[in-house]
Amino acid sequence: MRLRWTAWRGAGAALLRVLAVWAVSAVTMVLLALVLPDFRLQSADGDSFTRTGLTAALVAAAFGLLHALVWPWLVRALLLVPALALALLVFLLNGWLLWLALSAVPHGRGQTTPQTAVLVAAALSLASSATGTFLAVRDRNAEARRLRRMAGLGRRLRKGPPPGARTPGTVFLQLDGVGYDVLREAMAGERPVMPTLAALAGSTHRLTLWETDWSSQTGASQLALLHGSNEDVPAFRWYEKETGEVIVTNRPSSAAELQRRAAARTGDPGLLAGDGASRGNLFTGGAGQAALVLSVAVRRRRGERSRAGYFAYFSDPAHAGRTALSFAAEVVREVAQSLRARLRGERPRVSRGGLYPFIRAFATVVQRDVVTAAVIGDVLTGRTAVYADLVAYDEVAHHSGPRSRDTRQVLARLDRCVALILRAMEHAPRPYRLVLLSDHGQSWGETFEAAYGQSLEELVHAACGRPVRRLPRRPESGAEARGTARAALKRPEEPPLPPPAAAGESEGGTAGAAGRRTAPVVLASGNLGLVSFPDLLGRASRQAIEHRYPGLLAALAGHPGIGFLLVHDERHGPVVLGGDGAEHRLETGEVLGADPLAPYGPHAAAAVRRTARFRHAADIMVNSAVDPVTGEVHAFEDQIGSHGGLGGEQSRAFLMSPLLLSAPAPAGGTLRGAEAVHRVLRRWLAEAADEPAPREGAPAPAAP
Repeated sequence: MRLRWTAWRGAGAALLRVLAVWAVSAVTMVLLALVLPDFRLQSADGDSFTRTGLTAALVAAAFGLLHALVWPWLVRALLLVPALALALLVFLLNGWLLWLALSAVPHGRGQTTPQTAVLVAAALSLASSATGTFLAVRDRNAEARRLRRMAGLGRRLRKGPPPGARTPGTVFLQLDGVGYDVLREAMAGERPVMPTLAALAGSTHRLTLWETDWSSQTGASQLALLHGSNEDVPAFRWYEKETGEVIVTNRPSSAAELQRRAAARTGDPGLLAGDGASRGNLFTGGAGQAALVLSVAVRRRRGERSRAGYFAYFSDPAHAGRTALSFAAEVVREVAQSLRARLRGERPRVSRGGLYPFIRAFATVVQRDVVTAAVIGDVLTGRTAVYADLVAYDEVAHHSGPRSRDTRQVLARLDRCVALILRAMEHAPRPYRLVLLSDHGQSWGETFEAAYGQSLEELVHAACGRPVRRLPRRPESGAEARGTARAALKRPEEPPLPPPAAAGESEGGTAGAAGRRTAPVVLASGNLGLVSFPDLLGRASRQAIEHRYPGLLAALAGHPGIGFLLVHDERHGPVVLGGDGAEHRLETGEVLGADPLAPYGPHAAAAVRRTARFRHAADIMVNSAVDPVTGEVHAFEDQIGSHGGLGGEQSRAFLMSPLLLSAPAPAGGTLRGAEAVHRVLRRWLAEAADEPAPREGAPAPAAP
């Protein structure tokens, strides 16, 4: 009897929610008809208020019914459309459904234009969604029912049960740029900035520090994490002499080439090969399902689809409306925060104008929402392995600083994304394990140019005896969000940064073939600089550089903003140079004078020695100085939060893993290098595949 009463009570509550949403939609429609001249619910000669209200109620009912019956199939038919194009189509299809609802109401009283129909449909979707969300807060089972419904629809999209559905699945969620120390601070205190992660760290998960390679940036780290090797990736961008091209890891063509090289080197398609999904990353990891992935943005191979991932997002048309409003709000928030920092005279500070407010809004709203929903869709369809990257924190920290008020707000919103994914795991067709990790940290500090009045490029040119001309230049951005945004919009990729002088420029103004010397190519990757000499074949030796430009190495090594240089000595092999004639000969470990690598920690020599073996290491690798107390560095790019080299917290990334999985490293041990972390991730996937299936009918273990 009690069960029957509970069932009736649940049915009654559901009916009341439907009626409430219907009423709010009808009232919203009446209000819109009063303020929008091109939207009418009554006939041209006028109707009574009762007749107008009845028309609004009928149109709202027809619109809601069409959404329930037609919308899932429309989205299913259009899931092959690129992400942002689909977001725009959502508005148009929503308007078409409203026009259809108006046409279905008898007497033909409702009229509107196509443009107004799109606006009215978006407003109705937002109003009904907000009402449903408000009422669902009072009903603990409402979200569970919604997730179960999405899971059922998603599994039908997948056409069959997932392989090995009784074994645990794994979600790897990368919080881009969130360092180990920043995360610990965000989880500390009575009211942590990230309460969801704090609860995990205190109960089901362990937090582990891992140290990045010398190139502490997403291109190098994620290539190794997903494909097992970041060999010959010396920086975020570098010059390759044999082709005369600049490789930039957030350009789709470069990402595709780096992925091809890694797969050829390892002989393995990647971490996610088989039933995997890659969301918001630079590389696919061998996954067949890819959404907002740069390496396949130019040319997607057969089978690399993103259907199930986007379904979770666009199954509710209000998502597009909420994202559009949140995008606009984030642009306004960035403008206000930038103005506040300027009025307060906060230092260090960089320019935050131009397209940056829109790039930030894309990273912190669009990319975050679509990737989170894609992961939820993958979980609800039972995919075996998912790797997703949320780039919001990294993008904001570059311009606002790693520990600013702006970044704390971003961390709080990322924590809510983690909570949503965890709730989806409770309704997945298989148990799931959530692994959280970062690809690097961030170090703060005034830019090199702001601190010393000239850029690294200008310093190199002056030391080479070349004229220094201050020409307008496109700012170099190490952020991944810019490339992802262009790919999502299907915009042509930005051309690589050209060398600072034309290849035929000669010393002294002569253009003869004899004695022709091209300008050095100077590139930046956070606080790591790369200097290459196109006219010196192969790796230019220390002796060849000193012969060509006698004062260059001494000027760079002795500069107060530069910590050390890496060059190749014909006699001693790779050598690290510091101020006052200091040297660290990497092959023998011999140190002359004060060790230039000492301020960078005990493992700096091994990291630099590894990069020195790379074929495409620059002729001169330049690392900025670091304050040993504060960890402050000087980025060679326009960033006050930077990463890419050594110094400060940029090399200190985190790995948060369930206690159910084996420990990532022996007690007291430290993971060093992204390739070592890849081997741990591989081991965890193997452990899940070997886990015995639970007995038929036994409850699945709760998601950690």
